[in-house]
Amino acid sequence: MPNPIFGRLIPAMITPFDDNLELDEPRAQELAVRLIDGGVDALLVNGTTGESPTVFYNDKLRLFRAVIEAVDGRVPVIANVGGNCTQESVDFARKVCALDVDGIMAVVPYYNKPPQEGLYRHFSAIAAAVDKPVILYNIPSRCVINMEAETTLRLARDHENIVAVKEASGRFDQIKQVCDEAPVDFCVYSGDDDATLRVMESGGVGVISTIANVAPQRMREIVEAFAAGEVERAHELEALLHPLMKGLFATSNPILVKEALKLVGFDCGGLRLPLLDATSEQSAELERIMREVGVL
Repeated sequence: MPNPIFGRLIPAMITPFDDNLELDEPRAQELAVRLIDGGVDALLVNGTTGESPTVFYNDKLRLFRAVIEAVDGRVPVIANVGGNCTQESVDFARKVCALDVDGIMAVVPYYNKPPQEGLYRHFSAIAAAVDKPVILYNIPSRCVINMEAETTLRLARDHENIVAVKEASGRFDQIKQVCDEAPVDFCVYSGDDDATLRVMESGGVGVISTIANVAPQRMREIVEAFAAGEVERAHELEALLHPLMKGLFATSNPILVKEALKLVGFDCGGLRLPLLDATSEQSAELERIMREVGVL
């Protein structure tokens, strides 16, 4: 696909907090500008990497407004609105879309384990409630259930504004089926940095990335090389960065990506419970990996 709707590299932005673990809007704006200067194509705000479960709705709206202001139209801003209650997700999606975001993302409902028909109706209700592009997010490791290819395809065919899926299932047969059978302009993004090239080899367009918070230029080189047909070079570049892709997930995300930003001199504060700051041992190992791959 020559021109994916939101580009090929979309960082899942961390959410900066101050010393009191309150939302740090100025730092969020600085991070947004830093990422744009690093060459990203769009920004996903307050997804899993942005600690969405512990950022309350009023703070989410403040965060979205702050990022939109800082971006000033330079790249699309995608807001995460999804939850595990359909009506609450619909109501929040409407409020968020009134802020003039460029798109929204919604995750597979977690904990209540809906059947596939429930997933279809949940995402259909969100899509029908807004006039913005919608990205689906499938991540069974966090949501317990997998959204099957047939459900994703049905949603993509039935709703013009469901334009993409972030696939973090690790089920590459499923991902390839979606890539092969979805409408021609439907985008499949990897939800895992270390699966990016495999997803692109299956027909995906790029990645919604954690590591891009720390190394946006390096990740951009990988996806752009592959998209340009420089497959061997893309794999070589990926191999060089791969230790950090794995190292950032040595404990629960986004603990170590926040620590990585601190190590590169762009401190974005701590994490809200039940997540914890990195231990000194975790930080030392992360620093070693970052030096090994050339990020420090």
